[in-house]
Amino acid sequence: MSVTTPFPAPVLRTAGDSALIVELGDGIAPDLNAAVHRLDRRIDEASIAGLIETVPTYRSILVQFDPAVTTAEVLGGRLLELAAGLEEAGTGPQLRWIIPVCFGGAHGEDLDEVARRCGMPAEEVVRLHCTVDYRVYMLGFSPGFAYLGGLPAALHQPRRENPRMATPAGSIMQGGGQAAISPIAMPSGWHLLGRTPARTFDLRRDPPFLLAPGDRIRFTAITAAEYDRLEGIAGYLPDSETVSVAAADPMVQGAAA
Repeated sequence: MSVTTPFPAPVLRTAGDSALIVELGDGIAPDLNAAVHRLDRRIDEASIAGLIETVPTYRSILVQFDPAVTTAEVLGGRLLELAAGLEEAGTGPQLRWIIPVCFGGAHGEDLDEVARRCGMPAEEVVRLHCTVDYRVYMLGFSPGFAYLGGLPAALHQPRRENPRMATPAGSIMQGGGQAAISPIAMPSGWHLLGRTPARTFDLRRDPPFLLAPGDRIRFTAITAAEYDRLEGIAGYLPDSETVSVAAADPMVQGAAA
């Protein structure tokens, strides 16, 4: 029986002489992104000779390979085989994280400006941010930088006209129709709404990344005093008392997409 897919047939593109891109569709959508990560798991489990690394994105996967071991033609054929029937496959493990955030003030200096542009009080911006579940679409740009989908439409705003040369680690940001968590200090043109003491990237952990594509995130507002308390705890990690996994939530159980 044929199955109608929510995205077109996979397309292969070359990226230099040692990488291929498998495109599964166009745009930002949960089903499309879930299919990308199903394919990424299939590639990993296939143990393909000559494969070096895969880099999954919103809608595609970059596959790097050793041209001394395999060719683009051979690898491309195998990738298309693995891309068959993605819409019928289940998802991998998915967790729902509760992430504490101190919004506004010194922790989120763009909150008032975003509120002004959106035509609402800053308290309403915070409320909207804390009443939705975000999907982790991908990690990239810097170690552990989490691109989040699910930002309420009322909060969509273009990115800053003048990017900052430095933003603090733990920044909770928004830009366009996306939100993000930046675990390290970095330049950015995103709007800074708040900061979390949770370490979503920590080299003391194995793996060092707390979040994974497909996970869900719910933000919860905390005070500046609570932020300072948590930040000051030596060895604080995001699985402690404030950042928790809602074990009763069905997303934690890894339900099929």
